Amino acid sequence: MTKRLWIETVGCQMNVLDSELVVAALRRQGWEMAKTQSEADAVFYNTCSVRQHAEDKIYSALGRVRLDKERRPDLVVGVLGCMAQKDQSLVRTRAPWVDLVVGPGQLHQVPKLVEGILAGSGPQMEVSLDRKGASREAIARSFESYDPDRDPAMRPTPFQAFVRTQTGCDKFCAFCVVPRVRGPEQARPPEAILAETRKLVAEGCREVTLIGQTVNSYRWQDGGKTTRLSDLLAQLDGIDGLDRIKFVTNYPRDMTDDLIAAVRDLPKVCHYLHVPAQHGSDDVLLRMKRGYTIGEYMEMHARVREELPHAAITSDFIVGFCGETDAEFQLTLDLVRTAGFKNSFIFKYSPRPGTKAFDRQPDDVPETVKKERHQALLEAQTEVSLAGNLRFIGTRQQVLVEGLSVRDERRQGETPAGPDGIMQLTGRTMCDRIVVFDAPLRLVGRLVDVDIQAAGAWSLAGDVADGLAEAVPLEHLFAEAAPTVASPLYDIDLTTVAGRGMPAAKPSGPSAADVPPGA
Repeated sequence: MTKRLWIETVGCQMNVLDSELVVAALRRQGWEMAKTQSEADAVFYNTCSVRQHAEDKIYSALGRVRLDKERRPDLVVGVLGCMAQKDQSLVRTRAPWVDLVVGPGQLHQVPKLVEGILAGSGPQMEVSLDRKGASREAIARSFESYDPDRDPAMRPTPFQAFVRTQTGCDKFCAFCVVPRVRGPEQARPPEAILAETRKLVAEGCREVTLIGQTVNSYRWQDGGKTTRLSDLLAQLDGIDGLDRIKFVTNYPRDMTDDLIAAVRDLPKVCHYLHVPAQHGSDDVLLRMKRGYTIGEYMEMHARVREELPHAAITSDFIVGFCGETDAEFQLTLDLVRTAGFKNSFIFKYSPRPGTKAFDRQPDDVPETVKKERHQALLEAQTEVSLAGNLRFIGTRQQVLVEGLSVRDERRQGETPAGPDGIMQLTGRTMCDRIVVFDAPLRLVGRLVDVDIQAAGAWSLAGDVADGLAEAVPLEHLFAEAAPTVASPLYDIDLTTVAGRGMPAAKPSGPSAADVPPGA
């Protein structure tokens, strides 16, 4: 009898990719995806440790699955990823019904471990060495590389995919647990990245996003030759059938001139750069151990603007970090109001055990103050985002159509079916701006031109340019008479926005997004 699995993913794009790879490995062993968690023979939680809320969410889910485990003792319950690496045996101390605890460096072992559990081996735990427990080389070996064949069925759309350039991080920011749970930075060979991308394109992928904790620090040494991220982008740009290339997340000091030039000159590379500033105060950046001043960040920002005046730059910010004063927070507000970020991912500081800030700096900003500053910064960013989007009204933008808007995904049963059904679709421009528009479903997965008629803080809205609604459909969209659509990323606010009265898409949650492109 076929075994069925269910996986819930929390966290960044790296976790989304890890889940895809785990599912692909299990499917090669004969497993299939369950339609609901209650139907599954194995339930996995791929976890995040960047903020306490993400961990609380998983432990709450483990509490709920306990009832299923009591009713079905053969149900395999697994905790994977960063929280598994961080908490290790604590997971089973808090939730003894968990069968499997596997860190991000051991995910390739999941099929074998599950097989052993089903055969009666009992609970299993596989994690990497602690960053302080051995030499860098030994620790790096314990975070084994994991990039097997992909599973297109796990991606939100078959037209877009993440490709890992490296694992781990060596920056050791005071607030961040990623170096501990993801291990030392280790680059993948460029040949492996290129081969994986070609395979994805052969499967119908049109856009890849390169992901690394600090992707622009990518370096691969082969004898006397060094491959930088800019070199890798140039090679990817030459792949036939690939239309777009993105990369996240960037570290400010590694935003080199050669990389900026590659974004400027390579036609397939999107003019979108996620470069977290984290704060506007030099004193706070020093306490965060970010390794740069705000002056150095703005110098980098100016170099980008000089070469790429229309590029979308986005940022992360932490409010309420240890010792943050009103004056220091004001500097962050000033930065957001003047830098012109397309959007920012804004978070309240969450102390993480095992980080230098947790060990050495008191979490002394009251929660009420954190909430007030979070709201104030979000409001400032909303004003900036709206101003940035308004200038697109009246322009024509090329959009990669990702699928249905959330509004029409929820209403799908009430709307016309089939490739000719007109529905509200969503996609992104070359500078990563969200666009919503009414069009036939057959345009999903296509590059189309959209005339922008309206703008909100988080999205644009418009009409498909003349003639493109007659585009020839992609054959694989209509397998089993069902369109492939994107996962529900955006809510649609049916209020009048700038321009004419059109719906604008806005991210769910309290800020521009709940999960940044990287840690």
